[in-house]
Amino acid sequence: MTPIRAFCTAVLLVGLSGQVLADAASHAANAERFLKLAHADKLTVPVYAQVQQMFAQRFAQTKAPEAKKPLLESYQAKANAALDNAVGWDKIKPDMVKLYTGAFTEQELKDLLAFYDSPLGKKMLEKMPGLTQQSAQLTQSKLEAAVPQVNKLLSDMTAELEPKAAPAKKK
Repeated sequence: MTPIRAFCTAVLLVGLSGQVLADAASHAANAERFLKLAHADKLTVPVYAQVQQMFAQRFAQTKAPEAKKPLLESYQAKANAALDNAVGWDKIKPDMVKLYTGAFTEQELKDLLAFYDSPLGKKMLEKMPGLTQQSAQLTQSKLEAAVPQVNKLLSDMTAELEPKAAPAKKK
């Protein structure tokens, strides 16, 4: 390969790699915009609330006097700090961006952004958490009717699988 051809090839490769990096950065930026629009930074709020409740319940179980409430609050703050280190938005955002850039093309993310930025998309974002919770409760209530039957079937199967006792020998 001539030096000029090698130089042209190198320039072309550098130009293409720059375009790939720009495309990846743009793709990631769209994923990040979508995650912000979808309030993904609030996904771990229930975890924090659950941990706070665990500490409050333990405090109540120990029948600690009200004067010890600052101790509870101190431990709750420490638990929040531990959670921040593990699942704080700054910790999980890079992985969430990778997750969404892996699942959606840049164009799909742009389409999602356009939808969720529309009035209907905003309404969907607003209503989805409540609908998801209500759907789970509905399913749970319907499932309760099947629990006794499923437990009976499980018991019957277990009985059939257990080895039968050998008849006692006569003397």
